[in-house]
Amino acid sequence: MNAEMKQINEVSNARLQGVGIGLRTPHYRDFLERKIKVDWLEVHSENFFASGGFDLFVLEKLAQDYPISLHGVGLALGSAQGFKESHAQRLKALVDRIQPALVSEHLCWGAINGRHLNDLLPMPLSFESLDLMAERVDFLQNILKRTVLIENVSSYLRFQDDQMCEADFLCRLSKRTGCGILLDVNNVFVNQFNHAEPASHEFEFYQQQVRSIGEIHLAGHSQVEDCLIDDHGSRVRKEVWDLYEFVCRNISPTIPTLIEWDTDIPDVEVLVVEAEKAKAIQKTCQELHHVD
Repeated sequence: MNAEMKQINEVSNARLQGVGIGLRTPHYRDFLERKIKVDWLEVHSENFFASGGFDLFVLEKLAQDYPISLHGVGLALGSAQGFKESHAQRLKALVDRIQPALVSEHLCWGAINGRHLNDLLPMPLSFESLDLMAERVDFLQNILKRTVLIENVSSYLRFQDDQMCEADFLCRLSKRTGCGILLDVNNVFVNQFNHAEPASHEFEFYQQQVRSIGEIHLAGHSQVEDCLIDDHGSRVRKEVWDLYEFVCRNISPTIPTLIEWDTDIPDVEVLVVEAEKAKAIQKTCQELHHVD
């Protein structure tokens, strides 16, 4: 990563603090009519790729009052056939227009034989996949002229040729490319349950790469028989709150944190209450660490 990109990232991180919520269409009117007590907003980048329209109007207006994080869900960076450069260029146009505090994507693939599967499919955690992702992340960061955060994903299978855990993979990717890490605590818990993988093992790697963690996600999940589904359709579960408190105590209490809610979306006040819970945990842990 060159000096220019490092400088951009340092400035951006300085603009994003505290706890934000995901901006979704049902809450547009709430935000347009009054100031909502949240520190920042995150949106799915692809929903704002149009050159005009009401969605973009709302985002540009709210960007005057709230720092914005752009969270991509469609690049599918790890797809063997590659991703569409046109998609990356549309993302660059949005980044240039909004000047977000952070930009993020996922450690996943999702395209094959010219078809996009519209899902965040897990990568084989191998050195071959690491080479591929490093190449793709470098390419994307060079297009955007800034660092991006890459998020760990929830999964329902593991590959036989996995050579490392997901946290190790992301930390190696960060060291090679200078990218940041978006740590989804709910995804860590879902994978701990689905694969009998101790979250403590994952967090050992994140503790060593704490300066690269630029954002945390918290969300709800549901259970189907013996499997947890990362559906972002309910309040954050107690077990995930406990893991989040562990992260704040043992990794950092100052990482910007997002409350995600994408299905069965409630009134905005419900998300604000969840955000206040996260802020309370941050504050408690900051006092323990004597962080201003």
